[in-house]
Amino acid sequence: MHEIRGIGLFLATCSTLAVAGAQAQTLRVSSDQTLETQGLSVIVEQNQFSPIFFDEKNAGIQIVLHGERIATDGEIRLNPTPEQWDPVPTFGDRTLGEPGQIVVRSSYPKANLKYRVKVTAEEGGFRIAVDLDAPLPKELVGKAGFNLDFLPTAYFGKTYLMGERPGLFPRNASGPMATDGSGDPQPMASGAQTVTLSPEDPATRVTITANMPLALYDARNRAQNGWFVVRSLIAEGAKDDAIVWHVRPNVIPGWTRAPVVSFNQAGYTPARDKVALIELDPAFKAPGEATLVKLTAEGEKPVFRAPAQQRGKWLRYNYAAFDFSSVREPGIYAISYAGQTTNPFPIAADAYARIWQPSLDTYLPVQMDHMTVREQYRVWQRASHLDDARQAPPNITHFDGYRMGPNLDSPFKPGEHIPGLAVGGFQDAGDYDIQTPQNADVVRDLVWTRELFGLDWDETSVDEKAREVEIRKPDGVPDAIQQIRHGTLQLLAQYKVFGHAIVGIIDPKLRQYAHLGDAGSQTDGKLYDPALGPNQIKGDYSGIDDDRWAFTTAYPANDLRVAGSLAAASRALKDSDPAMAAEALAAAKALWTARQGQTANASDGRDDSGFMARFLDLAKVSATVELILTTKGEAVYTDRLRTLMPAIEANFDRISGAAILALPYMDAAYRDRIKALVRAAKPKIDAELTNPFGVPVAMGSWAGSGEVASFGSNMYLMHRAFPDLIGSEYTLRALDYMLGRHPANNLSLVSTVGTRSKLIGYGHNRADYGFIAGGMVPGVLIIKPDFPELKADWPFLWFESEYTVSTTTAYILAAKAAMAVTAEQR
Repeated sequence: MHEIRGIGLFLATCSTLAVAGAQAQTLRVSSDQTLETQGLSVIVEQNQFSPIFFDEKNAGIQIVLHGERIATDGEIRLNPTPEQWDPVPTFGDRTLGEPGQIVVRSSYPKANLKYRVKVTAEEGGFRIAVDLDAPLPKELVGKAGFNLDFLPTAYFGKTYLMGERPGLFPRNASGPMATDGSGDPQPMASGAQTVTLSPEDPATRVTITANMPLALYDARNRAQNGWFVVRSLIAEGAKDDAIVWHVRPNVIPGWTRAPVVSFNQAGYTPARDKVALIELDPAFKAPGEATLVKLTAEGEKPVFRAPAQQRGKWLRYNYAAFDFSSVREPGIYAISYAGQTTNPFPIAADAYARIWQPSLDTYLPVQMDHMTVREQYRVWQRASHLDDARQAPPNITHFDGYRMGPNLDSPFKPGEHIPGLAVGGFQDAGDYDIQTPQNADVVRDLVWTRELFGLDWDETSVDEKAREVEIRKPDGVPDAIQQIRHGTLQLLAQYKVFGHAIVGIIDPKLRQYAHLGDAGSQTDGKLYDPALGPNQIKGDYSGIDDDRWAFTTAYPANDLRVAGSLAAASRALKDSDPAMAAEALAAAKALWTARQGQTANASDGRDDSGFMARFLDLAKVSATVELILTTKGEAVYTDRLRTLMPAIEANFDRISGAAILALPYMDAAYRDRIKALVRAAKPKIDAELTNPFGVPVAMGSWAGSGEVASFGSNMYLMHRAFPDLIGSEYTLRALDYMLGRHPANNLSLVSTVGTRSKLIGYGHNRADYGFIAGGMVPGVLIIKPDFPELKADWPFLWFESEYTVSTTTAYILAAKAAMAVTAEQR
């Protein structure tokens, strides 16, 4: 235990006040089967552990206290500080028991453990009780216990009481650790049957009283993404009431959540619409008017007032709109509402002039694989993964979701080194794998952006031969061309080696996969030779088997997606690298030809959401369109696109942009059909956009900024082709959402873009609570059933905060589309 001497009496007094001051408001069971009172929500197994990624810190019993999700994963676990891939329970069903009670059945089938968790409202909080179907199997005694994880950033620098013994929640993990070589964290404090978290802070104070001893752990001692864990072991022989906890979250009397005023953090051009949205606690007494203030040398100056127009309820909050479109005078402004004034934003003709720049000249270079990346004094990485890659074995499911069936679709034996793959490509996200479909999307999006809007910015030097990248050092070549070429190098390498695209390249070992920091130190850069000892090096070979695996299954949809990107790349590279352009076009044509008439495989080899029938249709259309554009309408491709009209009609929401780009090379009948589809799409889109933000908001297990970006660019292409049918407002709504006008808070989802942005992200540097300029995070996740969340200060929730390369280039395209729209409005 981390003992703090001299403050015990003070904290004990605080603990007494915590219990005495806890609100006696009774929780009620909602229609969504949560427990609710003003200021407190208890979510009971609405969000389940992932079948692929297991523990995502969004499952089991969860506590939302004073508008913040402070606790998660309330469940039986087989480890005091489980890591992401440790065993998780299987959810059975959720029913209502006695009044005020929710009952959940769960199990660990492989461990022969079945049980019920009963969550019951009681005075001042709720009771958790666990009933086992049978006493613990002998092998689980001393291992199985009930855990509840608490958000570290809610408690950093605060205190706790284990019984009457005080302690401090440390900012940095600092043990204690077991001394037996296991690396297991030991409790920060244990032994009492009551623990109080942050007795000094009414907003985050929680007291737990149990029928057995409690222990408090810092799970960050095992992994940086761990939380603070309160735990009770299940006693040998226990069955009914094997665990009983009384949980008392303090609820501040009369608490209501402060309004969130959300707007575009990059500001507004003078002529465009300007509508801020106000997110309101239903219990908050909301003023009926908002004020726009101009920031001058003399201070704030009110310049415009207007009613806050009601937009209705969506999920758990009410919404109102503040429309200040009539204000056109350039300057720095802020919005005053309910006694608070927001951060500033500009109104200026050039408000969006560089909103895409950090994504292109900083984020993408940082993600370049097989390169040393330097930015002035900072070295982001040394040349990475020069030992790529070894053939992945058959019949495996990788811990990151990649799968390999019985057929390798490769001339290489399992474990054999595959020459030619250590070139080009982008590390997909906060991890270090090359996901081929996402790399293909990066190439295509950059090509489209250059062709539609121009993208000749030069801020980065790229020397592929020397494997060197230097940010903030122009070299006379447009950065977009260099990034297109870098992505194309990897796509062509795969084709030259295998004759088809592969699923991707990824680390073989979990410990290696969890690596944070310099990508160049993730492997030793030397080819693995099993004949060498584990610490032996001989020339370019070593005995360390850290070389990444290549998952080589051939999938029609994957090949077509890559074919389209290679065709697009050939257009972009024809002047600067005509040899590569010709090679890319030849590969694109060969892949396209080989995959005509083929049906979809069951999966793309990663997750269960891969390119099945619908996604194969999308890939057929997009690849055909790219070849039409590149060949300037060769008949073999235009004829094929006509036959794909049923696929276009069935998937118009996703493929409209590509279908429209082909119009200059298609006949009048095709144009008429596409126009009819656009006309029919508008009322359908409007009917589906029932949220206040006017864009698609993802409701799944990954937040949806990428979907919003694609929506923005697709709607722009519809508007560009048929301005009489589709207005520009959809594209601007998408930009507004990505740059701050979204639920939960008003941060720009693109790091460093706008006056307030997400500056703690899930990138390679997340352990430092840092950011990568220009990366776009997924954004707001809807914690089921109705809680929108985007944590500003905790980097380790990838479904909210993980940068990805294809999402970021989708943002570049959508941002440029929005800029084009504002140019129309001048």
